[in-house]
Amino acid sequence: MDLSWDPEYEAFRAEVKEFLAAHWPLRGAEAELPRARQVALFRERATQRGYLCRNVPRRYGGSEQAADALRGQIIREEFARARAPGEARGIGPSMLVPTLLEWGQEWQKEKWVRSTITGETIWCQDYSEPGSGSDLASLQTRGELRDGEWIVNGQKVWTTGAHLAHYIFALVRTEPDVPKHAGISYLLLDMRQPGIEVRPLRQMTGGASFNQVFFTDARTPADWIVGERGQGWQVSRTTLEHERNSIGSSAQTSALFESLVRLARSTARRGRPALEDPEIRQRLAALEGHVRAHQCSGWRQLTRDARGQDPGILALMNKLISTNIGHEVARIALDLLGDEGLLAPGEREVGVVPRGGAAWLAQVMGSLGSAIAGGTANIQRNIIAERGLGLPRDAAAQRSGAR
Repeated sequence: MDLSWDPEYEAFRAEVKEFLAAHWPLRGAEAELPRARQVALFRERATQRGYLCRNVPRRYGGSEQAADALRGQIIREEFARARAPGEARGIGPSMLVPTLLEWGQEWQKEKWVRSTITGETIWCQDYSEPGSGSDLASLQTRGELRDGEWIVNGQKVWTTGAHLAHYIFALVRTEPDVPKHAGISYLLLDMRQPGIEVRPLRQMTGGASFNQVFFTDARTPADWIVGERGQGWQVSRTTLEHERNSIGSSAQTSALFESLVRLARSTARRGRPALEDPEIRQRLAALEGHVRAHQCSGWRQLTRDARGQDPGILALMNKLISTNIGHEVARIALDLLGDEGLLAPGEREVGVVPRGGAAWLAQVMGSLGSAIAGGTANIQRNIIAERGLGLPRDAAAQRSGAR
């Protein structure tokens, strides 16, 4: 693996650095604007220069750049180094936008892509149901087409940000008389209607970002469907792919590990900094091996992407590896916190970010949920085995007719 950069890319890196030095942080009167407005202004200028929303056509608000994995990596590195706002994150920009670009009708792209990447339109995702965990295709929320509208009834759970969202993209059973995977459609609904009720779920981390969502004769136009009727399972796999990629990046695990090392430096163990304790150092060294292996895997995937090659099984492993590292980080952090790790984090308002020990307690407890988000860890193992290694399908999945 050659980690050096050609002169062309070094020149591009210098260009990105020059742009960041001139435009972030904002200066003068713009520096007095609210933080959200500053971020929006910067992202608009970065998009105009071709650094953000590179895969989004200009007519939808993107910069429409030719695919170049190495330029994309340089942009991510330099924006992170400058602590500048990068691509807009969240369910809408990172999950729905790429799904609409691949599957959506032209009018759907024109209506929603631009406002979603700017943050004006907020989305939530409705897949899981109380009786449909890992077997998502068994979902029971129904959609019936009547007089040019879908009438939706059912219940969803673990819906992140439903209390804030303007719209929702949901998997709904619209073809009840066909095999379960073939009977699902991918519908878009307006959350601001009387037929949708949102109930928050208080988490053990102290936050309440998840919700239950109840549909009682909720309505949405017949053409607010992404893909065709009964094609929702295929469409949803595009969304899940982008969700898993956003969860499983090596940059995230590296940043989390570095935070853990800082915690070890700042806490005491047996009368000295925890980082000097042989047991802690051994555990950190073992964990760093996994973190560096994940980083190396990321470089291999980048290299294959730059060459136009399929990353293969490596990409399938990202989310599971990230989950495993997060669990080990949580275990070590809990030992470092000592008595503070026995405290309940307490309730907090939505949007309030915990600090200090409370932040680590939230991370420890939240790491348990990472094994579920974006597809459970055991489902990820099945995907790696079946699609990556070519092992036989799970017997239960074969009996159910899963595709």
